[in-house]
Amino acid sequence: MTGRQFIGRVRRWARARKLEVRFVAAEGRGSHGTLYVGDRKTTVKDRRKEIGKGLLAKMLADLGIDRNTF
Repeated sequence: MTGRQFIGRVRRWARARKLEVRFVAAEGRGSHGTLYVGDRKTTVKDRRKEIGKGLLAKMLADLGIDRNTF
């Protein structure tokens, strides 16, 4: 899954739970940005590149999303 796909899936997940989602590209260095979901946040690396399993698990944990419901 790429960073762009991750953001899209998080948006759909959050919409179903009536949570606010926003991605701020300016809050990151280089190709990174910050994804806010409700009162939680995580850093998303280059949106065109693949996200590894370990990083994906950490990003989901940062946002409080259960991997099984994602």
